[in-house]
Amino acid sequence: MLKKKCTGLNGENRDYFLYPQAIPPQEPSDYIQEVLFDAYRYHSGEGDMWPITWGADDCLYCGAGDNKGCTMNLWRVQTLRFAPAALTNTGQWSIDMINPQPVPLSLFEGNHEVSGVKPAGLLDIDGVLYLSVEVQNYGDNPFFGRQHNLSGWIVRSEDGGKTFDHTVTPTDFFSGRLASCHFLQFGQGYANARDGYVYAFFPCDLEDGQSYWENNDALLLGRVPKTQILNREAWEFYSSDTPSSPSWSSRESDAKPVFRYYKMTGANHVVYNPGIGRYLMGNYSFIDRELHPRPIHQMGYPESSISQLTLYEAPEPWGPWKLFYRDDDWGTYGDYQPNFPTKWMAADGRLLYMVSSGSWDDYNFVVQKMALKLKGEADFPPESRLFRYRRT
Repeated sequence: MLKKKCTGLNGENRDYFLYPQAIPPQEPSDYIQEVLFDAYRYHSGEGDMWPITWGADDCLYCGAGDNKGCTMNLWRVQTLRFAPAALTNTGQWSIDMINPQPVPLSLFEGNHEVSGVKPAGLLDIDGVLYLSVEVQNYGDNPFFGRQHNLSGWIVRSEDGGKTFDHTVTPTDFFSGRLASCHFLQFGQGYANARDGYVYAFFPCDLEDGQSYWENNDALLLGRVPKTQILNREAWEFYSSDTPSSPSWSSRESDAKPVFRYYKMTGANHVVYNPGIGRYLMGNYSFIDRELHPRPIHQMGYPESSISQLTLYEAPEPWGPWKLFYRDDDWGTYGDYQPNFPTKWMAADGRLLYMVSSGSWDDYNFVVQKMALKLKGEADFPPESRLFRYRRT
């Protein structure tokens, strides 16, 4: 494998594998024509990753990583008003940490392969919270240092996230390509879901059969009856080569990718936007200045500061996914894990909020409003007119 020569800030060798440039292979969307982002973003909370679900009690629940002296905790967002046309600030919501340590870190004491546990996915089903947890290290390949998802499991809370039962599934409930489980989001308390299943996406590397937090190759798709989410034998996986003819298999080895982007697939969140009848996915991964994939932990801070954001839409969870936005230098210091809270969408789906996080002063619950212009529309919704404002 060819390597790109690189020297760190302290003169150390930082050579890394030279993969092809990050050019998204997906077709451009013929449904979403254009995106308009608010020029300004608002930061609150503390931490990163932020899987989000809309609770049955009308609050948003979020997982966060690496803050408050812990590798993972749980937050609650209470919406005070949904105001897409107003200045973005916490006069519209409040955010508070409600559980400083959902699972005991002592579970992995003495295991030197494990660096910590992180929140992968979060789902509210009729008031019960299911948190998928990933067990990680911070990279075990010196030439492509990705955060390695070693295994994953699901924990459950029946008291609004105040406590979690971490024994309802074993810590190796998911492993290999399935080690990072990201639940597909629908409405409040999982209302208005497409059917009686829970769907989840799994980022993976197709070459080594492992899962990473960044710079994977593809997403797999699993589903399970929502009443059996904790039963591993009830899970099945998308196994078709064509989105027009979906098929499912109980064997993980039969799973086929529903999304591919070589060494540029992130640990992505996917939601359904009922106003426009489309599934939305934000994808991220890290690159160098020549657009070659380079994981964030391959370099030392502040060198690893560039991420690519790509946004996709699809008529079904299994695709076909089409590209409607691309930014090759996203955020302040390389932001990541974009998400679209389903509670924060206008009824017609054309105004919504994007939540993300990043390094340094973006290491927060970062909110940015956005507007969509669909095929055949002359302009963005009038409520987004101030998004174009730039201070002069």
